[in-house]
Amino acid sequence: MNTTKNYLFTSERLGFRNWIESDIPLMAVINSNPNVMEFFPSVQDFEQTQRFIKRMQSQFEEKNYCYFAVDVLETDTFIGFIGLSDKDFESDFTPSVDIGWRLSEEHWKKGYATEGALACLNYGFGNLKLEKIIATTPAINLKSEEVMKKIGMTKVKNFNHPLLSDNERLEDCLLYSIKNQLAN
Repeated sequence: MNTTKNYLFTSERLGFRNWIESDIPLMAVINSNPNVMEFFPSVQDFEQTQRFIKRMQSQFEEKNYCYFAVDVLETDTFIGFIGLSDKDFESDFTPSVDIGWRLSEEHWKKGYATEGALACLNYGFGNLKLEKIIATTPAINLKSEEVMKKIGMTKVKNFNHPLLSDNERLEDCLLYSIKNQLAN
């Protein structure tokens, strides 16, 4: 593993950082897992993963946030991403900042998504002074919706996701949001 990882912030068990080149093949494995990608139109290949990571690196350079690469601190193990990203698809709630996560299947059911999402909310509200953070998920993704509830987000509505309009199974999505309680 790369020993020059610089964490922007940490939680009790996790480190959050910008992406490095050696993350690409590791994330590509996660993105190619059909169980991880169950609530997406398809798995992603190496080139799609590489483009995603380059986009996250650029967003981080510009705004100091992205879907962060995440490591388990105790073992220095890369487990996927948890973080903040811009959403700008056509809707009545965009542009907005979204919180999201995608973890390797072997790291599910350990509380990492909830722990990491709470740390990212703290970073977004405390460090970045964001006013509001949203989250979206297909309505059938009960696991992600449960994390949204655990981190204090409130359901705003169901909506038809414009980027999933050709996918009947995934098109009905949920919008959750949380406002910055540190402001004012």
